[in-house]
Amino acid sequence: METPRFKLYHYPGTRSARVKWMLHEVLDDDFEVEIVPVYEGKQYEPEYLEKNPNHCVPTLEVIMPDGRVVHMLESGAMVTFLADAFPEKGLAPPPHPFSLERAEYLQMLYFGASWMDMMLWQIRVHEHLLRDDEKDPRTIRRYRDKLVNEVEPQLRKRLERHPFICGDAFTAADCVIGHNVAWARGYGLCQDEVFRGYLSRVSKRPAFVKAFADARSFQPKPPDDTELLERFTG
Repeated sequence: METPRFKLYHYPGTRSARVKWMLHEVLDDDFEVEIVPVYEGKQYEPEYLEKNPNHCVPTLEVIMPDGRVVHMLESGAMVTFLADAFPEKGLAPPPHPFSLERAEYLQMLYFGASWMDMMLWQIRVHEHLLRDDEKDPRTIRRYRDKLVNEVEPQLRKRLERHPFICGDAFTAADCVIGHNVAWARGYGLCQDEVFRGYLSRVSKRPAFVKAFADARSFQPKPPDDTELLERFTG
């Protein structure tokens, strides 16, 4: 069967990096990438809003062989879709009915893409993206405390038992959790040796190296003269 073509709308250092990582895992370099300069507000332009009304990255464009086009907007869904679309890569337990291995894998993938991601995003928004009069130190403190006291112990317990988040084998869930751990470390979280060792393992994968080759260009705080802050809604 002919494989669809994929185009990722991407900005370095953001959630789209986890999808870029996954695309490199399953397709090597056989996909297209378009940079969306988010600090310039390009995600608010009408042409992009037609693809992604949430005005953010990533957007994954899936072009079917018959010409149909679908735009995926949720990074966790993209990672799940790609792992299942290329089962020969062995990045996800197969979706057999009542597979406990599959249930565990999905639980960790979506724990990373929803619960943990939400906490990291709130920290980032209130430390770096909102105007000073909209920042809330209580929100920052609340989610930093939850990450340290609730999220890190769960991840630490797993990574003390196994090299990867779902066991002895790397899975697509590591693309999400690995990205989140790197994100957290950038904010002074997940500093234990167990997290450093985990990132050391996943960062040796060729797909990781390619996906994060542009990460140095990312700046957590937008330029002071950007108009983004006037349009940003969280």
